[in-house]
Amino acid sequence: MLKGHFTSAGASIDYGDATGLFPVDELDSTVLQHRDAQLALDDVDGADVIIIAPTSLATSYLLTQHALTTIPVDSLPAATQGQLGEKIEEPLDTFDLIQVGKWNTDSPNHSLAEFTNA
Repeated sequence: MLKGHFTSAGASIDYGDATGLFPVDELDSTVLQHRDAQLALDDVDGADVIIIAPTSLATSYLLTQHALTTIPVDSLPAATQGQLGEKIEEPLDTFDLIQVGKWNTDSPNHSLAEFTNA
């Protein structure tokens, strides 16, 4: 999960403290996924992104399997903003996006024939 803003994020919130965001499909907010999420993340500085961080092996697996999702902070309901705002040191409104899941990476396409002599 080191791709995207995971190394440059301005803040992180533990998965267990971000229960108000899940399931993201039922969130009354703007939710961007897959390519739209990547484009949104490309447009902001890492310091303006809050990431949802795993707290155990199970949550790490869940987050790496989760589709890359970005949620604009200002589109969150007030109750959810209040809950998340208590979990970070900086004011929540200083951030633009919340990133959930991993960023897709390009990897070379290998043929199985490459591995027959291994």
